[in-house]
Amino acid sequence: MEEPIVAISTPLGRGAISIVRMSGKNCLEIALKVFHCSSKEIKPRYMYFGQLEIENGTFEECLMVYFKAPFSYTGEDIVEFQIHGGMLLTQKVVELCVKNGCRPAEAGEFSKRAFMNEKITLDKAEAIIGEINAETEGELNSSLKITNGKLAEKINKEQNDLTNLLAEIEVSLDYPEHDYEEIVKEKIFEKLKEIKAQNDNIIEISKSGKYLKNGINVALVGKANVGKSSILNSLLGEDRAIVTDIEGTTRDSISESFFHKGVKINLIDTAGIRETSDVVEKIGIQKSLDSINEADIVLFIRDGSQKESKEDKEIENSLKDKLVINVINKTDKPRIISKKENEIEVSALKETNISKLKDMIVDFVITKEISADTLVLTNERHIQILEECDSLIQEIFSIKNASLDVIAMLIKKIWEKLGQITGNTENEDIISLIFSKFCLGK
Repeated sequence: MEEPIVAISTPLGRGAISIVRMSGKNCLEIALKVFHCSSKEIKPRYMYFGQLEIENGTFEECLMVYFKAPFSYTGEDIVEFQIHGGMLLTQKVVELCVKNGCRPAEAGEFSKRAFMNEKITLDKAEAIIGEINAETEGELNSSLKITNGKLAEKINKEQNDLTNLLAEIEVSLDYPEHDYEEIVKEKIFEKLKEIKAQNDNIIEISKSGKYLKNGINVALVGKANVGKSSILNSLLGEDRAIVTDIEGTTRDSISESFFHKGVKINLIDTAGIRETSDVVEKIGIQKSLDSINEADIVLFIRDGSQKESKEDKEIENSLKDKLVINVINKTDKPRIISKKENEIEVSALKETNISKLKDMIVDFVITKEISADTLVLTNERHIQILEECDSLIQEIFSIKNASLDVIAMLIKKIWEKLGQITGNTENEDIISLIFSKFCLGK
């Protein structure tokens, strides 16, 4: 594991600065073969200005910093060169390090070494990927909480509680002459009930996690000329869709996104649903129906100044299995349409209640209050493990009259399952798979 490795740690391409990183045994000695500066002694965590000898007596002026093990990201000696951000130059520096004793790093190998050297837990490593790939504020906050140790702290506490239960069981089994079994079982069920309640709360809150990660998919649906495109433009704050008084203007689905309360909202403006002989419009209407199936929420838009039509009723019947917000548009005109469930009155023309509609979209799917300290999981693997732990706890509840050694076996399974989150009971294949998702140089 201490074999020195090297990789580019900044994005490939032209830029002001590129960073080339080495980690492993003797990487400082390798660095000093190619880097020259006026300092006779290289101290850890100091930045040194000097020159890299590239080839044939040509030099690159750059900065070098040295991190001494174990006080580094990987837990090994690390050296980083900060050079000018040219693609060819950066590659030349990597080749220079390889010629002098390094090998090219595999994807995620720096972070894998950090995990193997107990500098980070597996959940923290996965959260680092989340930080790098985060596109929404909510997803970033979720990843930051995990990298700050929130999840590992919770898992370690639950594992400690389970270890204490196993110790209680051992005492009871070692001293059968004392009738501890019922007392121990009572402690077990009480503690497991507490653990399950905590996990259930995280799982329930984390149902919002997929929306924090991927955004909320919202389809704007309604018959022709009710103002779908106008509402889309109002939500986006720009004229993205063509708006006219002619029915059937929108013939294809238009997709755009915006952010609200740190959540990405993906809007799909669909073609007006109606009977038509126009071949192109028919294709657009079919795309509208497909968009409804893929949406997390449907905004069913009606013209509040008109009576409901046969088309409105048919659309309403097709949305029975969907989360629907009834948007009553054109409140700048006298209302004729009847009251609807989960409705909001808006005027796209005057932008009345558009901000409230944004709030309603987010609040409709993120049902649990998420405070700054709330742990929200956006990693499906973590959620699945907690659900599997819940199933094992439920299994224990279903066999309350079973012997303590059977219950102990199931408790050990829960302990091992929880350890798959932090990595202290995970196998090498899973660990390798997780770190293969990292980019080179991380």
